[in-house]
Amino acid sequence: MIDIKLKAHANNIALPHMIFALPFAFMAALLVTHGDIDPWILFLIAAAVTSARSAALALNNLADLKYDRLQPRMSYRAMVRGDISKSESVGFIVLCLATLVLVVIQLPPVCMKLLPVAVVPFLIYPFTKRFTGWCHLFLGLAISMAPAGGWIAAGGWIDLPMILLCVAVALWIGAFDAIYGAQDRAFDLSQHLHSLATEFGVEGALKLTRAMHAISIVCFIAVGLLTEVGALYYVGVLIAALTLVWQHSIVKPNDFSRVTQAYFMRNGIVSIAMLIFTWLSL
Repeated sequence: MIDIKLKAHANNIALPHMIFALPFAFMAALLVTHGDIDPWILFLIAAAVTSARSAALALNNLADLKYDRLQPRMSYRAMVRGDISKSESVGFIVLCLATLVLVVIQLPPVCMKLLPVAVVPFLIYPFTKRFTGWCHLFLGLAISMAPAGGWIAAGGWIDLPMILLCVAVALWIGAFDAIYGAQDRAFDLSQHLHSLATEFGVEGALKLTRAMHAISIVCFIAVGLLTEVGALYYVGVLIAALTLVWQHSIVKPNDFSRVTQAYFMRNGIVSIAMLIFTWLSL
């Protein structure tokens, strides 16, 4: 029974999607310390990011449950299937937030002072699609707290490279979330929900996502220049850029047949490439 519940909660928080946040948290920690980081700090960063993101995803699914039950594409989700009750989801969220606080207490004091700043975006994001088409950027902002947290936990300060890294991650996440969500335009309109696709049309949304991804790559390049990393860092940037170009090339305004879960997960190539080649460049 316990094993079944654990699997259900893992499904509910889309555990494999940690690939979008955790590598950038590690990358930030490596950059700010030039690769000389205590493994214990890396463990605490991983624990903090995992607990924060788990609470955020559980909250998002709880907030969206009434819509997900109407959306055939969401039929696989644990709460839609009834594998997890609302009260169990709330309990899970509380447990994750408590874990987050216990972990952050062990990091430098500045981390606890800034914790509310990191938590607010993921508390707000689940409700933004009710009133703005730019909801995807709120998701990006929430995920960008991972590299921000990694940077501050390992370095203890905020500076321009950290801000640019967060902007890069926020735009990267926000843009591919908007692409993935564009296929739900008709459903969103029927439920009075908002997205870039409902506000600007599918073609307009895709143009905006291309611009957002281009700016994201420029920000990644600027981070490398400001932190004076080695040339291998830019191999990671190139892989990220080529991945995004390819992702855009297979999406058409009238054809989302290739925008599947596999398409969504392939965006992880960006975060993995950036982490590996950042590490190799230090």
